[in-house]
This record gives sequence, structure tokens and C-alpha cells, in this order.
Amino acid sequence: MNNTYKTVKIEGQGTYEEKKSKFLGVIRHTETEEEVAAFLSEIRKRYYDASHHCYACVLGRDGGNVRSSDDREPSGTAGHPILAVLQGAGLTDCCLIVTRYFGGTLLGTGGLVRSYTKAAKEAVNAALIVEKYEAEILNATVDYSFYGALQNYLRDKGLEPGDTVFSDKVTVVFPVDAGEAESTVKALTDLTQGRITIKRNEEHLWLEKTSEILL
Repeated sequence: MNNTYKTVKIEGQGTYEEKKSKFLGVIRHTETEEEVAAFLSEIRKRYYDASHHCYACVLGRDGGNVRSSDDREPSGTAGHPILAVLQGAGLTDCCLIVTRYFGGTLLGTGGLVRSYTKAAKEAVNAALIVEKYEAEILNATVDYSFYGALQNYLRDKGLEPGDTVFSDKVTVVFPVDAGEAESTVKALTDLTQGRITIKRNEEHLWLEKTSEILL
């Protein structure tokens, strides 16, 4: 399994019109099939008078669970193009629904694929996409004499400190990429000449790459 993945943080909406047929795309973060079902139910109620509600979803951090539906459109003209947009953007743990209001003119296979694709892309472009990484939380305790060096190290590595506790020593809590935890411990041990105590949290978290974690 990859130790990074991209997903939707804030849903996006997009529209596309072709020969008076209107296509309304909505993408939302979903982690389970139950959440997908609830999302579909919500959209069907919101646009109860629409002709079709086609969708695709990609679930799991590795993107291994995929589903799509043409919802009575010709086979392969709606669900698959929507899924291709999600996979092309490298997204997972999300669902994208494109609702169609029929405009009275048949669009043909090519027109349907183009329209569902464009509406799906508009929704993705309007969403807030975040990248998450597998993080391990380190608790580093040092003498005050090494606190400045620890701060400099974290800043140089782009690591965001969370809680900092001042007592007879200083303890700083911060996340690191799980794959770099071992090397980080070694580097800090060398930096402080072994005068550091680092506790590693066995439970890993999935954090946004640009987020500041306060623990």
C-alpha cells in the first residue's frame, strides 16, 4: 500500500450543457459504501426530476475498490468516463455523481461520453483536493541547551511541531513521514550527542501534507 494518497476535502460542483441537456457534477469525500449510498440518496432527492444520476466511486487508500453506474444511459457512456476522471486525477476515498436533465435531443455515444467527462472534470476542478501521508508521531525530550538545535532541525526539514511542554526539560511532539521516522530518530540522536529521549507512537495517522497538527 502507498504511504500517500489524494482525496477530496471539500466537495466541488460543476456543470456542463450540451444541446439543452444539462449535466450537474458533484464530488464528495466518501470512505465507505454506506457513505456512497447516502450521497446518492441525497442527490436523487435534491434533483428528483432529473433523467439520470450516473456516478463512480473509488474507495480505499490504495484505490482498490471501484464502482460505477450508467443509470440507464447506454453502457459505458457515463459511469466509466466519470471513473476515468477520478482515476486520472489520482483520487481515492471519494464519489462523483453527474446528474443529467435531458434536453430533448439525443447526444449519441460520443456526445454522452464527452458531456459526462466534462461535467466530472468541472466538479473535480472546483473541489479542494488534499494529499495525505502516513505519519508517525514522535515525542522528543531534550535539555534546554539543545532546544534551539531541535527547533532548527524541525524548521529545516519542514516538520510542524504540535504540543511543546516545558518542565525541567523540553518535550516537543511532531509528526514525520512513517518511512522517515527511523532516520529522523538517528539524526536527532547524532545532533544532540545522544542527549535526547524519543518516544515513538506505534499507532500511525494519515495527515494532510500541509496541515499543522496540534496534539
